Amino acid sequence: MIGKKKQSIIRLTLSYILLGLIALTVFYPTLWILMSSIRPGTSIYSDTLIPSNPTFEHYINLFTSSQYMYGQWYVNTLKIAVFNTLIALVLVICTAYALSRFRFRGRKTLMSTILVLGMFPGFMAMIAVYILLLQLDLLDSHWALILVYSAGAPLGAFLVKGFFDTIPKSLEEAARIDGASHFTIFTRIMLPLSKPMITYVALTTFAGSWVDFIFARMVLRTKENWTLAVGLWDMVANNSSSSFTMFAAGSVLIAVPITLLFLFLQRFLVEGLTAGASKG
Repeated sequence: MIGKKKQSIIRLTLSYILLGLIALTVFYPTLWILMSSIRPGTSIYSDTLIPSNPTFEHYINLFTSSQYMYGQWYVNTLKIAVFNTLIALVLVICTAYALSRFRFRGRKTLMSTILVLGMFPGFMAMIAVYILLLQLDLLDSHWALILVYSAGAPLGAFLVKGFFDTIPKSLEEAARIDGASHFTIFTRIMLPLSKPMITYVALTTFAGSWVDFIFARMVLRTKENWTLAVGLWDMVANNSSSSFTMFAAGSVLIAVPITLLFLFLQRFLVEGLTAGASKG
């Protein structure tokens, strides 16, 4: 009995040590960037982590400097991320619901096709997508990014389909007995019970388009249409007088929407899937 208690204490201690190391590994780079954003000068390296004379000059320069268009880049990125999230949610949820609740000819073939296509990285299609956008005269357009991001969203519908499969069919059958249509069942039963999964898909979709660099760099050409990722890359890559502290300030501001969304929506992530939905 004593031996088992000691083993439990050792395992618990090792778990806390491991979690502490992981937290330190994640927290320290974040703190370093945050402190660098309020450090005077242009160098991101310093002998001390906390600056002796903190300043918010870099944050102000991001929006007032004529060399950069950070405010415009922020608006561009927000527009692309919001529209992509809305369109992708509709496509993913409708696709997953159809695959989960309906039986039709070619269903298994469609599911196998989606599964196979999802195994290939998106980089393989970049040249083909670029040529299509060039022929459609959509290069240097925000709608090009939105369309491409949204079109690939249904490939991740398997996760949502698995969630819909866990919702008891007895709820759907009871509603159908009461005369509810498929649309009523979908909007009044399935969607309210799917808040955790919808929140997860919305967060990951928004974050993915918010920080994407490679495809945005390939499509967007003019400085006015750049996103934050492209603009910050140009800030340190193609300018001889690069300010790494200003880059750090821009990076901190990028994290603000994602952090706020997670803090606001995290309660939906831990809600019960169908707790209390069926009586008895």
